[in-house]
Formats: sequence, C-alpha cells, structure tokens
Amino acid sequence: MRTIPLLIALAAPPLAAQARTPIGTTANGNPVLLESRSVTRSGDTVTAAVRVTFAKAVRTPGGEVRSSRTILRVACTPKQVAILENWYFTDPAGTVESSHRKVGAPGFSTAIGGSMTAVAMGHLCAAK
Repeated sequence: MRTIPLLIALAAPPLAAQARTPIGTTANGNPVLLESRSVTRSGDTVTAAVRVTFAKAVRTPGGEVRSSRTILRVACTPKQVAILENWYFTDPAGTVESSHRKVGAPGFSTAIGGSMTAVAMGHLCAAK
C-alpha cells in the first residue's frame, strides 16, 4: 500500500507554498512575514512560523545566507519569546537549506528591540 503515503505527501502543502503575510520590518530593513496557517493559540501563548528575507546577505562559516524561517513561541503577558526551531537558506525564496536547528530545551527571554522576534511578538500579541 504505497499509494496512501504518496497521496498524503501530495496533499500536504510544501513550506514554500504557505500563505505569507507581511507583519513588519526589522531594524535592519528586513521584511518579516508570518506563515498565517502556522499560528496556534493557547491562552496567552502563541506559536507561529515567521520568515525573514535579508536585505543584505549574511556571512556565516557555512557560506552566505539570504533568508530564514523560525518557529517561535510568544508569551504575551510577560512579553517574552522562545525560539523552537530555525532554518537558514542560501536563497531569498527559502528553498535551498543552509542549516537547520531544533532547540532541545527552549527558554523564554526578552525580545531585542527591532529584531524579528520583537516584530513577531508585537504582531501576534496585538492580534488577539
């Protein structure tokens, strides 16, 4: 029965096809996009995936990266954020993966002003 897994795989939308909604810009001028179907809420906590296309390529030991995708969890009342997982890509479209990291034990901290996490928290907590 190899047909069923294939049908399931074909029915799932690829990451690149998810609807992306612009939610702001970082202090460096990088647009921040929310994958709208990724948003889940539980009380005061919101989990979502956001994308950032870098205005200027960022040099890393593995080469230049041009975009990222981050799954984060925001606690709105204490205004704190935890990174759950992130990917960096060598292309602006976010299709050629450079690196991937899943955080083993995510911890909450304050978002740095002007960062992707601050932009995401501002949008996700205001959209309640």
